[in-house]
Amino acid sequence: MDEKILLNPNLDIESESQKLRSEILKLVEDYSKIAHKTSKFVPGKSFVPCAGRVYDSHEMKMLTAASLDFWLTTGRFNAEFEKKLSEFLNVNFVTTTNSGSSANLLALSALTSEKLGKRSLNPGDEVIGVAACFPTTVNPIIQNNLVPVFLDIELPGYNIDTTLLEDAISDKSKAIMLAHTLGNPFNLNEITKIARQNNLWLIEDCCDALGSKYDGKLVGTFGDVSTLSFYPAHHMTMGEGGAVFTNDKLLKKIIVSFRDWGRDCYCDPGKNNTCGKRFDWNFEGLPHGYDHKFIYTHTGYNLKITDMQASVGLAQLSKIKKFIQKRKENFNWLKNHLEKYEKYFLLPEATEKSEPSWFGFPILIKDNAPFSLLELNGYLFSHNVDTRPIFTGNITKQPYFKNKNFRVIGNLNNTDKMMGRTFWIGVYPGLTVDMMEYVVKTIDDFIQFNEK
Repeated sequence: MDEKILLNPNLDIESESQKLRSEILKLVEDYSKIAHKTSKFVPGKSFVPCAGRVYDSHEMKMLTAASLDFWLTTGRFNAEFEKKLSEFLNVNFVTTTNSGSSANLLALSALTSEKLGKRSLNPGDEVIGVAACFPTTVNPIIQNNLVPVFLDIELPGYNIDTTLLEDAISDKSKAIMLAHTLGNPFNLNEITKIARQNNLWLIEDCCDALGSKYDGKLVGTFGDVSTLSFYPAHHMTMGEGGAVFTNDKLLKKIIVSFRDWGRDCYCDPGKNNTCGKRFDWNFEGLPHGYDHKFIYTHTGYNLKITDMQASVGLAQLSKIKKFIQKRKENFNWLKNHLEKYEKYFLLPEATEKSEPSWFGFPILIKDNAPFSLLELNGYLFSHNVDTRPIFTGNITKQPYFKNKNFRVIGNLNNTDKMMGRTFWIGVYPGLTVDMMEYVVKTIDDFIQFNEK
């Protein structure tokens, strides 16, 4: 990354302030190397997490530089981050937001805009997805008074069973909203074909799949609009944060409107009169020339990030290719060392034509195993190995979903099977071979004891 971004562009290079800034950043680098050095892993005593942040002095210097600017909302670091991320994704438009959940909310809400004409989503319209999901892939559907339609998944890929999709389509169907489960792409050839044939919007939730590819293309570049999360557990982080991306100029404007209070104005924070006619607009019901910065055409939110977050994201983005490669290596290492237990475990398989940037390593315990999911999870936890379920399991069985309006196509047998028998362990870049060897040894010990 160009170190020039660490300098304040509004200060002379030889100014006292700029010199002090450089001294501060050098001290931060020195501090980081001492105070944030990685602790030695001690098998059995050190905790092995499923996920976590991976960072060094670069992130801390960038965060400090943004703090010294004291531009508290989105600014130059965010502009640079959106530019760099759009280049990595090879898309036209990236809009940052304060979380992956907010990204999903913005992506879905944008499709309700009247600016989309007959294709806009209206209350009662249906959005097709799966019940094996994270809640905020579905919640925006409910929050916009739409109806989720749930399909079962296939195993061991954990994505939508595309053979059920045609049966899910009704005269109320308007969109498909799906996540690439744990980084494993769903069948994009089939999904995009059906979406186009039926004039359905396609939202790709890529929060767990940054860098995954399908048929040689990055996921997120097939649908109409896609999302990312930058929570610490994800492929890269800025603490809290997310992004919505698209190649559609109109959708980009609508997304920004929903993110920025619902206003019609599209000026960046701190900017004025981008349109060149701030006081010369005509809107029904408003006086001619009413200030465009205070005209609202959507029921919006305030979901921007800060420049401090974006600065951390920039540092992380410069490492994303290494992060992705390490995730793939860790996944393959675990699979090679756990194949000996295929008698008891159904191990994950990548979707045909895909190259996943794995978020985790899911394991389904088969019916014939001499132990339960609860027993294995409990043993791993008691030995400092972290595990996770696949999010909500079957979302229709979660307490908050009790009185929600939804449809199910066929049955959710595989979803229920996954819920009762599946967990996942980490593959994130912070895991060392020593850590993974300990995880496998712990599983070895547990299975050997239960086979007696």
